[in-house]
Amino acid sequence: MKKNNIIIGSHVNFCAPKYLLGCIEQAKQYNANAFMFYTGAPQNSKRIDFNKLNINEYLKQLSIEQINPENVIIHAPYIINLCVEDKVRKQYAIDYLLNEVKRIDLIHSKYLVVHPGSAINVSKEQAIKNVAEVINSINKHNKNVVICIETMAGKGNEVGYEFEQISQIISYVDNKNLVGVCLDTCHINDAGYNVHDVNEIVNKFDKIIGLKYLKVIHLNDSKNPNGAKKDRHENIGYGKIGFKTLLKFVHHEKLINVTKILETPWYNNKPMYKEEINCLLSKKWVDYR
Repeated sequence: MKKNNIIIGSHVNFCAPKYLLGCIEQAKQYNANAFMFYTGAPQNSKRIDFNKLNINEYLKQLSIEQINPENVIIHAPYIINLCVEDKVRKQYAIDYLLNEVKRIDLIHSKYLVVHPGSAINVSKEQAIKNVAEVINSINKHNKNVVICIETMAGKGNEVGYEFEQISQIISYVDNKNLVGVCLDTCHINDAGYNVHDVNEIVNKFDKIIGLKYLKVIHLNDSKNPNGAKKDRHENIGYGKIGFKTLLKFVHHEKLINVTKILETPWYNNKPMYKEEINCLLSKKWVDYR
């Protein structure tokens, strides 16, 4: 399944009855060599015991399909807010994510993508420190999983829509080897970054955060104009970012080894991931909808 040395895939559904093996089957259908999933519904924290999921068979099938377990990305649920000041809610975030880290270790994955959250009843400066505090608490019991802070669109009181904010979070994290960044193209467009100048984005990211921290790219078009701060994903080539710009993110020499994951919407009740991936790998646009 490896093509052009590009590591690319999409969100897949982790669901009964096949769960982990079903994730691999979906990735195969999309011509992907990577994928991302939530280990349960993103709107809640209910999770199935991974020990019941035949992990050895899953790892064997990954090997057969030539998918590196490190290119299987796990996304934390939306309900986790790392910015919180309240001690009970903060401990809930720590306990939940620590359990998630242990589950990720079981399947030999490496990257956990998290939304930093929103500064509610707390200053953004303190919220940034709170995010790092949660990560530090988790990493006291974490040896392998890199917690990747996702760039956000800037809705409401969101933290992480500026590279500087993410850099500040990382500065407060004790173990720099266990923290990374997930750059979302839709989010940075909606946050106001000039996504069409990919070299500028790469250089700015490197200067402010450091490319060594960039572990995952969420490759999404956007329904919104630049700076809208709304976060509404669109299919590749049908939004305000466009195919030519997103193609540059896929094939940029400094991003070539970064795992890229599509979180684009379904169209007519079916995913467009296979068509999108084919266009991006072939570097040729076709009207696939």
